[in-house]
Amino acid sequence: MSAPSFLELLKMFTTTVNKCTTEGIGIELLKKQYDELASSTDIDKRSALHQAFRDLLLAKTDDIPAIETFISFAVAACRSEMTAPTIPVVLLGDIFDAVTLDKCEAIFTYVENNVTTWKEDFFFTACKHNLLRMCNDLLRRLSRSQNTVFCGRILLFLAKFFPFSERSGLNIISEFNLENITEYGVEGSEMGDQLSEGQEDGDGVQASAGTQQQPQLKIDYNLYCKFWALQDFFRNPNQCYNKVQWKMFAAHAGSVMAAFSSFKLEEPRSNSKSASKNKSSPTPMDIPPEEEVRETAHFFAKFLTNPKLLSLQLSDSNFRRSVLVQLLILFQYLNSTVKFKSDSHCLTVAQVDWLKETETTVYKLIEESPPNGRRFAESVRHMLSREELWNSWKNEGCKEFKRPDAAAVAATAGAAAAATSGTATEDQPATPAAATSRVASKRPRRPLGDLIRESTKQGKFFMGNPELTRLWNTCPDNLQACKGDDRNFLPSLEAYLDGSKERQDPSFEWRALRLLARQSPHFFTLFNSTSSYKVADYLESVRKKIQKDKNDVNKIEVVQLEDVPLKDEPGEPETEGFVEETDQMDTELLKTEQLTPEEKNTHKTITVTRDQMAELAPSIGKDWKRLAAKLGYGTDEIQYLESENATVTDQCRHLLQLWFEDDMDASLDQLAYILEGLEMLSAAESVKQMLATLSNDEKIEISDD
Repeated sequence: MSAPSFLELLKMFTTTVNKCTTEGIGIELLKKQYDELASSTDIDKRSALHQAFRDLLLAKTDDIPAIETFISFAVAACRSEMTAPTIPVVLLGDIFDAVTLDKCEAIFTYVENNVTTWKEDFFFTACKHNLLRMCNDLLRRLSRSQNTVFCGRILLFLAKFFPFSERSGLNIISEFNLENITEYGVEGSEMGDQLSEGQEDGDGVQASAGTQQQPQLKIDYNLYCKFWALQDFFRNPNQCYNKVQWKMFAAHAGSVMAAFSSFKLEEPRSNSKSASKNKSSPTPMDIPPEEEVRETAHFFAKFLTNPKLLSLQLSDSNFRRSVLVQLLILFQYLNSTVKFKSDSHCLTVAQVDWLKETETTVYKLIEESPPNGRRFAESVRHMLSREELWNSWKNEGCKEFKRPDAAAVAATAGAAAAATSGTATEDQPATPAAATSRVASKRPRRPLGDLIRESTKQGKFFMGNPELTRLWNTCPDNLQACKGDDRNFLPSLEAYLDGSKERQDPSFEWRALRLLARQSPHFFTLFNSTSSYKVADYLESVRKKIQKDKNDVNKIEVVQLEDVPLKDEPGEPETEGFVEETDQMDTELLKTEQLTPEEKNTHKTITVTRDQMAELAPSIGKDWKRLAAKLGYGTDEIQYLESENATVTDQCRHLLQLWFEDDMDASLDQLAYILEGLEMLSAAESVKQMLATLSNDEKIEISDD
């Protein structure tokens, strides 16, 4: 029986899924049908089922409860391993793209309520990027001024979904939002007219009725500009490290705090209801309870900068607190150590002293700002101390937070219980007599000098810690113990190259080259016996060379052993000849394997003959000038080759001859590599064919004639 096609599978799954979701049957019917289609592969069945889910969902855009039931059914299908773990999030993305923003906000409630499902290991790894993309698409559609609550819900969901140490949600390099620009001010006399009109209309800052009258605070264009100019320093605090900008900031901040200090805000009056309830205590000013303050408090994300409003804003306690807290945040950043700060971002001693004095003044102004000024100041101190912990965590690389193991927690709790048991409990408190008996039962500790003296007499060390004492007394001579063979963990080169387990290590080639440079002279010799440039092929050739040298040494030893005179032959020692021949063999081996640069110049070998160069020249042809420039020959040398040879073939052959004679690294391998880099593929192929015909040991020197 042939397997059904994609369209047939799609039709069957669409019918079954629709029946299960509309009638509330459950996942069993779909699972049974999925398992019965054994003739189809899992890939074909999953593709058809995914398409069936997406087609059916788009038909339910008007029924939000049906959409939530359908997504839950898709989650159950994922747990039954019939679909990919990403399909529920894909379906949510489809439905968010197909409905209006009002319905998106209602459907997003389902996403928020199932955050624990998305955080499961089965879904998190596969769905985290899809969920992030879905939320970002929603945020792009929303207006931050009109849909503020919905935007906040999305951001809170992402904060709950991703772990605390998720680097995509952290400002790792401490960047500032430089796009947050505060626009203010108008030109010329219009600004002064607006300020004067505001004060004439009664917008000036005056004392409250029924209290001692305070002098009216003069608000002019100068104070207005200084006040709103501080926002630029709050936006980019690094400006304060510039000397000129620092003077401007200090002057503006001093003027603003002087304006705050010149006018004290009074506690708000109690309303008529609270006044009628408190007739027994006829105080003129009643401090409202904290609950009432919270109910009447308002939050503004951005204040208006109209000149007429400044006088009213200075009388607003929330406005004043906002500015003062911004100053404290700026002071903390300037004094704190941030990992990504520039080396030039440091304060002088005078600047640090000014910050300390001003910080004291700011806290005093916050405490004087009603309502509950002292409590608010303490809350600000607490939040800034938490900010220091946050800054330290970011400086350490944002390490991931992990819950302690249950066994470790239980052990700690048991140790704490054991430490406190016998001292005092809720049912039986500790008594002075019991405490005296416990102190008396403790054995007195021996003096440290007696312990050291006793250990010295026994030839041992006493380090004050049992484990350190054991380690220091493991061997009488610690330096000799460090030189022991059991501490040599470096393997031999031959064993490392022959090992099959080591080859599975990704750093095998790098470690092998390190061992080769440390233990063998072959690292400093050049092998031209292979046309491959892979490190693995080079190491294999080195391994074969080492094995061959080892076999040759064994053969020489056998021959020398046959020539050793017997013990009854007079005149020569027992092993004198063998030692002499072995030393001579080692000397010859070092002469051939460890050549100095001067010896390499005298022992240079050439890999091609004149006939072979004449055979390669036609394949290079007229492109020989590009090759000459790549090989390092100048324009005058190329012109010399053209004048000395009539044909292009002779010019190319002459070039190859000069290169093979002059360059110590010249070889057919190098020539093929250079030709491939110049995209002269036909010539490179000719060189490779010539390499294939040459024997690995064939090296013919070019004659001088």
